[in-house]
Amino acid sequence: MTKKVYVKTFGCQMNEYDSDKMVDVLNAAEGLEKTDTPEDADIILFNTCSVREKAQEKVFSDLGRVRELKEAKPDLLIGVGGCVASQEGASIVSRAPYVDLVFGPQTLHRLPQMIDQRRASGRAQVDITFPEIEKFDHLPLARVEGPSAFVSIMEGCSKYCSYCVVPYTRGDEVSRPLDDVLTEVAGLADQGVREVTLLGQNVNAYRGALTAGSSEIADFATLIEYVADIPGIERIRYTTSHPKEFTQRLIDMYAKVPKLVNHLHLPVQHGSDRILMAMKRGYTVLEYKSVIRKLRAIRPDLSLSTDLIVGFPGETEADFDKMMALVHEMSYDTSFSFIYSPRPGTPAANLHDDTPREVKLKRLQHVQATIEENVARISQSMVGKVERILVEGPSRKDPNELAGRTENNRVVNFPAPLASHPRLIGQMIDVKINHAYPHSLRGELVLAHDDASTATH
Repeated sequence: MTKKVYVKTFGCQMNEYDSDKMVDVLNAAEGLEKTDTPEDADIILFNTCSVREKAQEKVFSDLGRVRELKEAKPDLLIGVGGCVASQEGASIVSRAPYVDLVFGPQTLHRLPQMIDQRRASGRAQVDITFPEIEKFDHLPLARVEGPSAFVSIMEGCSKYCSYCVVPYTRGDEVSRPLDDVLTEVAGLADQGVREVTLLGQNVNAYRGALTAGSSEIADFATLIEYVADIPGIERIRYTTSHPKEFTQRLIDMYAKVPKLVNHLHLPVQHGSDRILMAMKRGYTVLEYKSVIRKLRAIRPDLSLSTDLIVGFPGETEADFDKMMALVHEMSYDTSFSFIYSPRPGTPAANLHDDTPREVKLKRLQHVQATIEENVARISQSMVGKVERILVEGPSRKDPNELAGRTENNRVVNFPAPLASHPRLIGQMIDVKINHAYPHSLRGELVLAHDDASTATH
């Protein structure tokens, strides 16, 4: 009987990528298959996030729920990985003694050995070291389903923003060699992947050796050019980038590489220079806007999303007004916006914070409502246009229909004959948008490519 592994992922796309790698590692080493049901699992793994307090507490809440599964099945192994594991280490086992494995983002490739040691010794295994980029040398070839895939190009962060725990949980920035990344992308393309998302905490800080041990270094713009040349790859996305290292070479790629999508996630975090300085972000609002101005000179219709932190210690009404002014000016198409949550061990956790919680909540609601208006307006502006989409598979709403994604990351549902589904999935096709919903679009297939002269790219 095939053994199974259940992985629950919290947090960012880096964690989603790592979760897939956990499954790949355990499949290669022990033949485990992924299950979506924890009750069916022989191993349960939580890939955690410590960026916000609620995410951290939710992990322990979920651990409590699976404890009874272990009581009913004593051979069940429970593991905690990711950033909470890096931050808390062995204290996780102290708080939840039924946890068998604690491992960090850089040691997930050691899972098979940790499992063997746990079974042999009967003791919980903890490994939260930072062995440089070692894990990528020990990962099996990726197994993918669907035409889109994530590819991690670097690990860690060296920016040390005053509020952020990531440098302490993932280590400093370390880039994968260029040929290592390209080999993974080419392997994915051979499996039918048409769109890759290049992942890193700050992808534009990428400085990868051309080959392992080489003294020649490739920057992020060079990596994008090489990825664009790989046969089969038709779209390139990346996340997350940092305004401080958004070089002119990277900006020029938007003119040089058509496969680079017309969408950018560029976290600004705040619209007040005073708060940005307290956050230690390393740029001003004017410098951020200058990057966007240059990009939109090349791509006037560039879709822009961002991250925003509301209620950072010392934020005044005037500071918040500056944030709102930036939100209006940039016309963000979605954002990840949250109330500031102090993380233990970060400099900002020691700052005096006298803004009432209800004021922060009101400000957050104002930000989110404004951006939702932007989203609705942008979606409505797409009605009547022909959009190039990547068909990902059957629609979640109606399996008789298909769904794909636009360059600006909107899901489009459209009817198509069932017999055509296998042929269309994984293809780039033109769809005319005829209706905008709050979180998706509806369209109809444009059969003749000549009819797609109004397509937006």
